[in-house]
Amino acid sequence: MACDGKMSLLERIYDWENLLNAYNEAANEKWYRSDVVKFSANLEENLISIQNDLIWRSYEVGRYREFYVYEPKKRLVMALDFRDRVVQWAIYLQVNKELDNGMIFHSYGCRVGKGTLRAANRLEYWCTLVDRKETDWRYLKLDVAKYFYRVDHNVLLGILRSKYPDEEGFLWLMETIVNCDHTPFGLPPGKNVDEVPPSERLFEVGMPIGNLTSQMLANVCLDDLDQYIKHELKAHYYVRYMDDMIILHPDAKVLNRWKILIEGYLNHRLKLELNNKTTIGPVAKGITFVGYRVYPGYKKLTKKSVRKMKARMRYIQKEYAERLIDFDAVNQTMQSYFGMMRHCSSYGLQEWVSQHIVFRHREEANDG
Repeated sequence: MACDGKMSLLERIYDWENLLNAYNEAANEKWYRSDVVKFSANLEENLISIQNDLIWRSYEVGRYREFYVYEPKKRLVMALDFRDRVVQWAIYLQVNKELDNGMIFHSYGCRVGKGTLRAANRLEYWCTLVDRKETDWRYLKLDVAKYFYRVDHNVLLGILRSKYPDEEGFLWLMETIVNCDHTPFGLPPGKNVDEVPPSERLFEVGMPIGNLTSQMLANVCLDDLDQYIKHELKAHYYVRYMDDMIILHPDAKVLNRWKILIEGYLNHRLKLELNNKTTIGPVAKGITFVGYRVYPGYKKLTKKSVRKMKARMRYIQKEYAERLIDFDAVNQTMQSYFGMMRHCSSYGLQEWVSQHIVFRHREEANDG
């Protein structure tokens, strides 16, 4: 208990009600999984065990299960056991809202009420707005190289210490998670996931993709850059989705100068680098951002996004025809795609769906 009578942040994290809420969040829609069933069978005992580990600061991160995902690109994902996911949720429930409140409004990645569509809508609105002006506006598109694999642990923990200088227990817990002593997450500069064997990964950089705290901390680290861009450079039209950033300005020379300053800030303050996707171009010709090509007055899905969407629809159609999934699963996926199509120029894609997906589905139903 803190000297002023208030609970410390670590105490709030291991508070019984918070742990119970964390368990419910971690188990949500996963009740059938064997690790959840096993944990739930001795729920009170398991939560007390977590609580004691946090009280006595003996908590250690469990072993990670590693696998690859290929959307939108090949990424190494690391999954924790259910017990550790409860701990992650316990942290998130007590910390995320407070951290989120301090972030700039137009940061859209991994935040409640944000997301890719809202990020694209905001950029479209700005593009439409500046296109009405007499000057031909330009955009600066920035992308951090291998962001999750290159986050510097000392930098990240330093940012947390500046935000929570009096929360020694919380800082111990975050250091335990970030500086995991048995699994390295980092890649050497310029290397891809499939170029580096596990034995050559780095301990001092990187965060595991798949961790709830990684999503939260990824925003914390780049919010430091957001504050610099907004308050030091005074960039008005600036939007970020995780490590993808767009700035609009009427003067290409200003954008070039900002690019140099932002790169310097990333290099020296955050120990990160921009990748070779960083570009400056005219707003009127469109900006590729979060799976859309955004123009003044409209946006459309990128060709890459359309290809992936078509492949996914064909795949679930095949699964449904082979009775591997039910109609509810099909409908859930299709409705999400229809939602994306409704918010952009997608007449051609909608025609393709009506000819190749809906018709075939009806045909299969009639055959049945």
